[in-house]
Amino acid sequence: MKSSPTARALGVAIGAALLQLVMITAFAWPSAHLAPRRVPIVVTGPAAGPVAERLAQARPGAFAITTRRDEASARKALTDRDAYGAIVTAPSGVRVLTASAASPAVAQQLDALAQQFAPKRDAAANAMPAVRDVVAADPDDPRGTGFGGMALPLIMSSIAGAALLTFTVRRVAWRAAGVLLFALLGGLGSAALAQSWMSLLPGPYLAIAGVMAFTIAAVAGTVAGLAAALGRAGLALGALAFLLVGNPLSGATSAPELLPRPWGEIGQYLPPGAGVTLLRSAAFFDGAGAARPLAVLAGWTVLGAVLLALGARRARAVRAADGARAPEPALT
Repeated sequence: MKSSPTARALGVAIGAALLQLVMITAFAWPSAHLAPRRVPIVVTGPAAGPVAERLAQARPGAFAITTRRDEASARKALTDRDAYGAIVTAPSGVRVLTASAASPAVAQQLDALAQQFAPKRDAAANAMPAVRDVVAADPDDPRGTGFGGMALPLIMSSIAGAALLTFTVRRVAWRAAGVLLFALLGGLGSAALAQSWMSLLPGPYLAIAGVMAFTIAAVAGTVAGLAAALGRAGLALGALAFLLVGNPLSGATSAPELLPRPWGEIGQYLPPGAGVTLLRSAAFFDGAGAARPLAVLAGWTVLGAVLLALGARRARAVRAADGARAPEPALT
């Protein structure tokens, strides 16, 4: 029984309104609840123990605090991406080390944290301890707004590319080839744009291009694979998962540890979050901390290839069934 045009219009309007509510929630809710949640920091120096205890009591649950033997090891924790910041105690006072390249938002939190260790004002005291940025963000993008702004277009264009390949290329094998070519050209082009005209990312060009290509392949390959295996429902499933879940939880404009738990951690196991983390590692940290996001992107890329293979098998079965049903030509 066919539905009336009125019922279809009503159903589409209700569905669109619900989707709008979901999108607003997905993108606004994480940003509205940003706060430090077990952000890794290190403390070193002769007063490391009392400072760590004082910080844990003042901000319970905000920081995951470990101690290091000296300032050199504290700095290494930042450059290895084991921590976002460090508190260095010394007889002359307290210094706070940050790594704004890892997250400008966390660096701002640590800047504010430095005020807690400022000596009380008197005639001879300074107002606050020194804050030093050990691994600075790009000078043309000190707050990371440009970096964060790259994430959504990269994911959206990857989904759009998968959809275009699904609707315009009949053979699944050629769709897979299209995904690979799209990832290669998209990675090279996006990296050139980000490093030259926009001047958002330092680091070696080929490494940046490789990370972007890998991210595109993971997203576009999985979405195209879902479409090949499940049809249009698979295309919608992939798009919603990566756009409405993966992108807001990527931590591109903040950090996974600033998002509500456990959503920040979950986001790192989706291509948008893994791609953002890997891009930071390649651009600012000489590849430090790249192992997990590389594994995550590799896993999604393999999943996309498996789904495309299943889709190709499904398409062959459909063609074979259609051929078996075709009437034999009449004998003359």
